Amino acid sequence: MNLHSHMQDVLRTESLPEFASDQWRLKHRLTHAVLGLADEVGELSGPVKAHLYYNRPLDIVNLMEELGDISWYWFLAIDSLGLDPVEVLERNIAKLRARYPEKFTEALANQRDLDKERAVLEGE
Repeated sequence: MNLHSHMQDVLRTESLPEFASDQWRLKHRLTHAVLGLADEVGELSGPVKAHLYYNRPLDIVNLMEELGDISWYWFLAIDSLGLDPVEVLERNIAKLRARYPEKFTEALANQRDLDKERAVLEGE
């Protein structure tokens, strides 16, 4: 799957008034994406909680659905900000490599160089 073509499929299913100004569209779309992400993460936690605390079988199909919904809102946020999804993922990995050059350690997690991480995220 190509991330760019997937994003086009996501945007095809977005509901957005045609009359809206560019500024309104940015605010509306970003707010929709952020609130949707928060909602879907909450829905993702439900089956995990039910499995851990109520001894129910882990509902993988439901988890897959919620992860798909999270990706829909993630792509909406990416597009609303005019970002490239591949670049977002690549910069995130670059940030993590800067934070943990070899592998995760608790010491490195507690002694982060936020200026270095910000520079990596800014593409420097």
